[in-house]
Amino acid sequence: MESTHALLALAALAQPTRLDVVRSLVRVAPDGLAAGVLAERLVVPANTLSAHLNVLSHAGLVVSERSSRSIVYRVSLDRLRGLILFLLEDCCAGRAELCEPLLADLAVCRA
Repeated sequence: MESTHALLALAALAQPTRLDVVRSLVRVAPDGLAAGVLAERLVVPANTLSAHLNVLSHAGLVVSERSSRSIVYRVSLDRLRGLILFLLEDCCAGRAELCEPLLADLAVCRA
């Protein structure tokens, strides 16, 4: 991931509602949620959520797909993975043993 893409993603996540959106979509990945359901869960007006989803879409963190009469939003796990790897690329200056606690924390995802 290039720095410009990382900065765009980090800027998009630097707002509480948008961070909540991404975390909510991660929880239901890969299925995603309809915009209306997401608005209800987060207790956010639909027009406000739409603006936040546009920012997240522009940053590549969420993707949308029309499903019948709704629009379903999904987190882009590839983009999120790219952002995390970008942040950890130079982890511990090449000393893998210093990163082991971080990797152990991430291992809970495999459970």
